[in-house]
Amino acid sequence: MESIEGKVALITGGSRGIGRAVAVKLSEMGAHSYVNYVRNEEAARKTMDLISARGGTGSLLPFDVADLDSVTAAMDSIIREKGRIDILVNNAGVTLNGIFIRTKEADWNTVIDTNMKGTFNCARCAIRHMMKQRWGRIVNMTSVVAETGNAGQACYAATKAGIIGFTRSLAREFGSRNICVNAVAPGYIETDMTATINERNREKLKEYIPLQRMGTPEDVAAAVAFLVSPEAGYITGQVVHVNGGLYM
Repeated sequence: MESIEGKVALITGGSRGIGRAVAVKLSEMGAHSYVNYVRNEEAARKTMDLISARGGTGSLLPFDVADLDSVTAAMDSIIREKGRIDILVNNAGVTLNGIFIRTKEADWNTVIDTNMKGTFNCARCAIRHMMKQRWGRIVNMTSVVAETGNAGQACYAATKAGIIGFTRSLAREFGSRNICVNAVAPGYIETDMTATINERNREKLKEYIPLQRMGTPEDVAAAVAFLVSPEAGYITGQVVHVNGGLYM
């Protein structure tokens, strides 16, 4: 895979899991990775330690993706420091699972604000600069449940399905500016979000996955890395599924 040496990347939710793996991978490829987090500075610093240990460069950038003013200020700081923003990975996300009829409006709003509004906020701020550069790569993190649905995840699935439509719309609107916008849809990945699945259900789940295993954050990071690389310059508006064959 070709280098992205000198590119500037912002990875939201980069303190752990998939976001951490993406930040490390992009820095290995030569990008300067801005690692976003909200509260867990200790975890974010572990991401930075991994980046440094592998010879990459990066910076911590705390802000709440759901707050447009905070996102705007963060993006302005990137431009002041680096003069550009080349890659945006909208990875920050939350899920509040539960039976739909018991779902509280506050929970719905929390998931919408982080997953959908957060993706909108970050893309809105980044794309202005990408248009001036006439080059940009945006990767939005969706999910297998956006395509399949999942009992107890109505809020989460709705936001992730919305992100697919959002991705394709941006791809059509900004392709003429050499801005490629794609989505990655992970299946069941070994992260904090899936750590609550008990061993019995975990083994049962594997029966439905042709590759017979849960994915790793690095599996997802590899797909993101390809989409932001020069080799993917003719790919836009696509959803890349990383799920071991769970959904085809």
